[in-house]
Amino acid sequence: MNVLNMITEYLESTKKQFRYYKLLGDKTLEQLSDEELFWKFNQESNSIAALVKHLAGNMLSRWTDFLTSDGEKEWRDRDSEFDDDLKSRQEVLKKWNEGWKSLFDALDSLNEENFHTIVYIRNQGHTITEAINRQLSHYPYHVGQMVFIGKMVKNNQWQSLSIPRGQSGNYNDEKFSKPKKTEHFTDQYIKKDGNQH
Repeated sequence: MNVLNMITEYLESTKKQFRYYKLLGDKTLEQLSDEELFWKFNQESNSIAALVKHLAGNMLSRWTDFLTSDGEKEWRDRDSEFDDDLKSRQEVLKKWNEGWKSLFDALDSLNEENFHTIVYIRNQGHTITEAINRQLSHYPYHVGQMVFIGKMVKNNQWQSLSIPRGQSGNYNDEKFSKPKKTEHFTDQYIKKDGNQH
């Protein structure tokens, strides 16, 4: 495999991973009432709305002018991202979608010609791979928190986003009863949902 193919495959793989975690967040947000988006376990905890606001703030800062400006923008106020000052589902979804759009727009702009650019986050140099992997670790951490809060809030009304409890055996039997597939494991979720970005 040549370098060009490796870059293309890496970028496609990371896009699929990000889409998968966005989908988990989407499906969590869909299950919750407007009030439940703002529920907090205690005063030291974050609501899902606050997590969305933080993710969006990070994404907009990191991915806006990704190749040409520091990923920690002067206009970012990270501390305020955890303030519970969003007022409606519409505001939460607007932030959520703005953040992800900035990420996917930046990823779509990458190619073999600019892939070796050094980008900076708080004046610290990162290869493109390091910058992407940094966020590919960060965002699922917070999406996982969103899912966990959603499960706490909905309790037995929660609709599982993975293999339902007690169904692992059936799931494996179904998977192993079919021929091997070469598609990425996230493809089944993206195709089923129809969500590309």
